[in-house]
Amino acid sequence: MVSGRNFSTYAYLSPVQHFPYEMRNYILQFLFLLTLAPCSAGAQQADSRRATIFEQLTEKEGVEMTLETDLTTFIGQKRTNNYLPGKLLTKDGKSYEVEIRPRGRYRRKVSQIPPMKIRFSHREMETAGLDSLNEIKIALPAFDSEAGNELIVKEYLAYRLFEKLSDAHFRARLIKLTIKDTFDPKSKPKKMYAIFVEDEEEVAARLGGVPEEEFGVPIEQYETQQAALVAMFQYLIGNTDWDFSMHRNVQLIKMKETGKITVLPYDFDFSGFVSAPYAVPSSDSGLKTVRERFLMPSGLDTNALNEAVKLIKIVEQDLYPVCRSKFISKPAAGDMVKFLESYFKNMDGKDTPPVTMKN
Repeated sequence: MVSGRNFSTYAYLSPVQHFPYEMRNYILQFLFLLTLAPCSAGAQQADSRRATIFEQLTEKEGVEMTLETDLTTFIGQKRTNNYLPGKLLTKDGKSYEVEIRPRGRYRRKVSQIPPMKIRFSHREMETAGLDSLNEIKIALPAFDSEAGNELIVKEYLAYRLFEKLSDAHFRARLIKLTIKDTFDPKSKPKKMYAIFVEDEEEVAARLGGVPEEEFGVPIEQYETQQAALVAMFQYLIGNTDWDFSMHRNVQLIKMKETGKITVLPYDFDFSGFVSAPYAVPSSDSGLKTVRERFLMPSGLDTNALNEAVKLIKIVEQDLYPVCRSKFISKPAAGDMVKFLESYFKNMDGKDTPPVTMKN
């Protein structure tokens, strides 16, 4: 996992390019390992605090859970932020009293079941010896179908791809979720894949910062290399549905130690990597399809973008196994691999990314 906060290590990459290939490869691997030391220190700090409910529920990938709630009313009031009571049950017999409300923008409007925010009882968290951070975001399939399930798994894998690039990321885990509608107990329970994503307060606390609410923050206030890595990752997966200044599908965190802004991406359903049937590219891009790529540099220095290109190249071979998940069909996995390969094929021998890229 490459740390955006320790990107400066890679300032030495340019001279390395003059070495023979085999030696260059060893040097790059050595530099990559150097960045892991600060991450290990961060992990030791994390071990000293209490676990969160998110961490407890998502220790394993693909665990089964059941949510019992008034789903009929939840769908009926999806344009509100009203909470409804519910109960979350895990396969090992644990039960939690929760509250859920609709969240999101576009998917709240078009999804059969809108995305959720789930809130746990502070009292239950205290009794269980867990941290007071008690909220989790849940992304659900837009369609109640196998195709909808496949799309949500592909989006989940986009989160896991970014984990390979930076330690500053939203943690996301795939869940096999059953929803029982208490409004109509005789109705058939809905079974689906869902993504549990840690809340912005939790990720900010984990990284040592606080959520930044101000819009239009100048790019000079950002941790430049992390921002460049985010911009190039969006280019890699063919996503134009984001914006730094307007906080569109990115979370800004102001780091307590440096005062700098760390940026984290989320919501990837409009990317070419996921290829949702409703996804369209940004009107500013001039693209006809999300399967093409458009660079959104957002005022970032070209050198920073070039360094991000090098970093992504280093982890290329770590990205393909993520796509070949046991939770996705082989044809879908092959399509995702092919889409990523098209990026590396077009970038072969190039430091500077082209503004547009067609596959």
